[in-house]
Amino acid sequence: MHAVRKGLTADGAGLAGDRVVAAGSAARILVAATARALRGEDCADLGHVGPLSRFVGAPEPVRRAAATRAAGRVALTAGQTAEVDADRVARWFTDQYPRRRWPGLLLGSPHGAAAHLAVALGVPWLPAGFEMTAHWAGGSVDRPRAALDHGAALTARLLAANPDLHVRQVHCPASRGALAGATVSLAARWLTLPAAYRRFLADRLEPGAPVLLLSDARTWPVLDSAPGHSFQVGCPASGLDPVDFHPDSHNLRQVLRAAGGDDTPWEPPEVGAPPGYAEHGVESGFDHHVREWTGRHGHPLHRIHVPWPEALSAAIADLYRRWLRAAGKTGDRLVVECGRLLDPWQVVRAGMVPYWCENATRRSVEGVEWWLAGSEPFSSVDVLPEPPGMRSPALAGLPQWLAVAGFGHRRRALDRASARGYPVSSVPTRRATEVLRAQPYDLPTPKPLAVPEALAGLREGGAAQGLLVC
Repeated sequence: MHAVRKGLTADGAGLAGDRVVAAGSAARILVAATARALRGEDCADLGHVGPLSRFVGAPEPVRRAAATRAAGRVALTAGQTAEVDADRVARWFTDQYPRRRWPGLLLGSPHGAAAHLAVALGVPWLPAGFEMTAHWAGGSVDRPRAALDHGAALTARLLAANPDLHVRQVHCPASRGALAGATVSLAARWLTLPAAYRRFLADRLEPGAPVLLLSDARTWPVLDSAPGHSFQVGCPASGLDPVDFHPDSHNLRQVLRAAGGDDTPWEPPEVGAPPGYAEHGVESGFDHHVREWTGRHGHPLHRIHVPWPEALSAAIADLYRRWLRAAGKTGDRLVVECGRLLDPWQVVRAGMVPYWCENATRRSVEGVEWWLAGSEPFSSVDVLPEPPGMRSPALAGLPQWLAVAGFGHRRRALDRASARGYPVSSVPTRRATEVLRAQPYDLPTPKPLAVPEALAGLREGGAAQGLLVC
């Protein structure tokens, strides 16, 4: 377990947010990166070298065993799930930001480009939920029904103390590999604004400051297991489609084999209802409560609905380019980030345009390729592919990442440390900081972007890709 930074642990009994929120999860990384950027700091202290870095050349079973042991050390026990206090988690998020009045707030679904938008606006970013992992003794990647039963028991303990949550359990060997058989993944989403968020809005926003609510609109087949608990097999971030998790799928057989599955028949629970929002969607109650609070307190609310991550990444990259050029910079140097490999402060310090890939799947990389093909050329392109630590039929190969770097006219750089051992190695977040620190300074940094200008840019750049800004 990592040491808890002073001032970030919730007061009183129970588990601190640092212990509850899954290490390496999107919400955790993005809050940390955004808070550091708003303090004028980079992400050099984020992340640690994972266990897989020592086993790049080892056989698959050895790597899987190392990964599951590491996951087990930080996963919650059944007893600890009953000690989770979701409002303490919310307070842990808000307490990471400097105590001052802010000119606005961005909250909602986790997305790396949203962190870049928040930094350009000079405002905090807060998630509408958080992820947890819990032990699953005797689990197996190829037993989704057993995963559902185990997750339902854990969720009942969790909801008994946190009725303001909805818990989406995700069983996805394609995105989690062997970890899907050793732990269960629980994505908790607030049904209303937690008390810590309400205090943050009331005490730390300037009068009339706008609030932006970002919603991931991707859908996926979902089983409503019990009140407050839903279950999905697979996820959009896997780079696969729902049909790929059918028992007869060739892709599924490849995934299970790579994750250490055996010959147990794959029998997912039957899902009869129409697809619902995937695990990173925003609960309707949360949306309603934000709308109600902002209307009552005189804060304009703007919603951004994201049909797929690439749409927001492209729109914000275009927005950054215009913002940089308005400040007298070239806007011709691009950094393609991936997953946890991002550093918003170093991007602004270097005067670079950021494009964020959700992960290393072919689908994500094809998104940046299409955007680059239709964009004004960049003089330099730096690429930071995050190795997922596992193999999957949906992953992009290094040649595809190299093709992205090839769009640079003068400089074409694929980070060697990230490429070494790809895709089965692991690289800490601070690797992005190390790469970006080597970029030449382009100071002074631009003045913060105005919210109306940002919204107009998102409408203009995102409309063709289905981005809805209202």
